[in-house]
Amino acid sequence: MEFIELTGKTLLDVINEGEVDFNELRQAGVTSDSIIRINRFGEIELRNKGEWTLVGGLIGNFEERLQKLTGLEWL
Repeated sequence: MEFIELTGKTLLDVINEGEVDFNELRQAGVTSDSIIRINRFGEIELRNKGEWTLVGGLIGNFEERLQKLTGLEWL
């Protein structure tokens, strides 16, 4: 599967209002320094010690927003 990795801070810039509950992200452990990855389905995963944990999902035209803000391609 292909992902784009970013920080928690950049994730907050990618999310549209009402798309993801910010409180749920915080409760899941997402901080501005967190390492996050998003797959082509919009699933948001948080890097923990030795594993990735699903913490939410993006909807709509997230691919364009994600690539524009990060400057990255899917790997």
